Amino acid sequence: MPPSQPSQPAKTPDQPMNSRPARPTTPPLRYLALAGPTASGKTAAALAIAQAHAVEIISVDSALVYRGMDIGTAKPTAAELAAAPHHLINIRDPLQAYSAAEFVQDATRLMDEIKGRGRLPLLVGGTMLYFKALFDGLDPMPKADPATRAVIEQEARQLGWPALHAQLALVDPVTAARLKPQDSQRISRALEVFRLSGLPLSSFHTTKLIAARADSTCAEGINDAKIQNLTRC
Repeated sequence: MPPSQPSQPAKTPDQPMNSRPARPTTPPLRYLALAGPTASGKTAAALAIAQAHAVEIISVDSALVYRGMDIGTAKPTAAELAAAPHHLINIRDPLQAYSAAEFVQDATRLMDEIKGRGRLPLLVGGTMLYFKALFDGLDPMPKADPATRAVIEQEARQLGWPALHAQLALVDPVTAARLKPQDSQRISRALEVFRLSGLPLSSFHTTKLIAARADSTCAEGINDAKIQNLTRC
C-alpha cells in the first residue's frame, strides 16, 4: 500500500497560496518646498531639481515680486529664469503693495494650474510669513483702506517714519519690535490695521483658521526616490 501523501491546504479564491498582505500605498506628493535665507543656495538647488524632474517654481519671497528690486535680493538671473518655469517674480511695481493674503490666493491658483499640467509645484523662498499663510492660514484682517493710508502718509511727511514707528510700539509692540524705524510700508500697514480694527497686526498672526490642511496639502521633504516614484494628482 503506497504511503499516504501529506494533505495540501485547499486554495480558495479569497486566500491564494503564498499570498502576502498588500503594502500600503504612499500618498502622492502635493508639492515640494525649499525654504531658507537670502543667498543660501535655494535657486541653485531648485534649478537642479528642475533639470531632473517636471516641476515649476513658485517664488515665496516678498521682495522678488517687485520689478527692479534686484540688488540685495538674490533675484534669479535672466538665464536662471529661462532655465525653468518661474512664477510670482517681477509681477508688481514697487509702489504697489502685495500682501500675504494675495500671495496665498496667487500661489494656490498656480499650484492647481501646475498640477493640472501634470507637473509638480516647487515652492522656493525665504518669506516665512508667506509659507505660514499658505500652510496654516491667516486670520482675516481689514483690507487696505486708501483714506486711512493717506492719513498715515501725511503724518509720516510731517513727523517722519521713526515717529510713527514709536506710535506703533505703543499699540503693537510685537510688530514694532521686528520692524526698522524706516520700514515705511510695513509700519504703515500695521498702523492701518490697528486704526481700522482696534487690534494689533500681530494678533492676526496668532491663530490658525485653516486647521487641517494635511488632508489636502502637506509640505514634503525633498527625497529623490519619492519624486521619481510620485503619482501626480
